[in-house]
Amino acid sequence: MESRVDFVAVDFPQANKLTIHILAAVAEHEREMISERTRAALGAARARGVKLGSPAPWRGSPIGAAATRARADAFARNVLPIIREVRGAGVTSLSGVARALNARGVKTARGRVWEATTVRNVLRRGDGVEWNGAVLAGHRPGG
Repeated sequence: MESRVDFVAVDFPQANKLTIHILAAVAEHEREMISERTRAALGAARARGVKLGSPAPWRGSPIGAAATRARADAFARNVLPIIREVRGAGVTSLSGVARALNARGVKTARGRVWEATTVRNVLRRGDGVEWNGAVLAGHRPGG
């Protein structure tokens, strides 16, 4: 609003400057209320003697990272046979594999659509995966 640039909200095209101003004010108020409720809840928890945060973050972080790597490795093991099948059908580019996976309805580990870089990252998790004559080096399972 401060930039004085007119815009149209696609999901609310009938909105005008007044409507946007009111909605922005309501959103700002709600943000402040959420902040106050959160501070009050944390204060009440502290008053009850609840310890907040990780008691040993230096220990938990590597464990979480290892668990994330293990999930990614397991996902790669499950999807690599599909990628090999797509390549066997004559698809030679990473973006072509991504399009084929999307066409088959296969989702990424995070439930999103495939991109060439996502395919490359999964292939790098394989042990010595070769792509068009080059070995895609990277993370090795368990490493």
